[in-house]
Amino acid sequence: MNRKQPPARHELKYFINPAELEVLRRRLLYAMRLDSHCPGGRPYAVRSLYFDDAFDTAYLDKIAGTENRDKYRIRIYDLSDAEIFLERKRKLGDLIQKSSLRITRRLAEQIISGEPRGLQRAESPLLRDVYAAMRTGAWKSAVIVDYDRVAFTCPAETTRITFDTRLRTGISSADLFNPAIATVTPHDRDVEILEIKFDRYFPHHLGALIADISSERSAISKYVLCRRYQPI
Repeated sequence: MNRKQPPARHELKYFINPAELEVLRRRLLYAMRLDSHCPGGRPYAVRSLYFDDAFDTAYLDKIAGTENRDKYRIRIYDLSDAEIFLERKRKLGDLIQKSSLRITRRLAEQIISGEPRGLQRAESPLLRDVYAAMRTGAWKSAVIVDYDRVAFTCPAETTRITFDTRLRTGISSADLFNPAIATVTPHDRDVEILEIKFDRYFPHHLGALIADISSERSAISKYVLCRRYQPI
């Protein structure tokens, strides 16, 4: 069993208006490859169910800017249960480390229900960490986060640039597999989200394509944005 930790990477986030995003999209089509999930440049739907503890520690740590923190979620694509991933995003100073494990729908529903039984015997270190979180922190489903994504990739520094549009938050629902849940936008203005991820440094030729694009760098958390309608 491979217990090697996933690499920690840089992750930069920006608010960007739709017109600027379109300009950047056209430029990147000539400099990067579209992700295989974006045939013809069409976006794919991302849905995540985030978890927190009884004290909303993940939410409050983000608000406070705590340097090292964890956030757990279950993620699906195009509102399908064909591929389901349990993930943890770990903030390590200026870097982000993501652990991901493909799971079955049955296991996803067990985790969503907060039932830890049997997880302590799992081979996956991530599942055992989830077990510990359930046993010690009153594990709870926190919020559903929906958006549409177009992703570009480049082998240099394993660079990935994503356009995350139409951000929506589920309203008082943890029904991850229900395509009909009510959602609303958490944004107060007409902006989308640009994310840039890379290993050690951002390739210079890509930086030149982005340099004159008007955007607002921010410590964006879709999780925090999407909890705005919930009492904390």
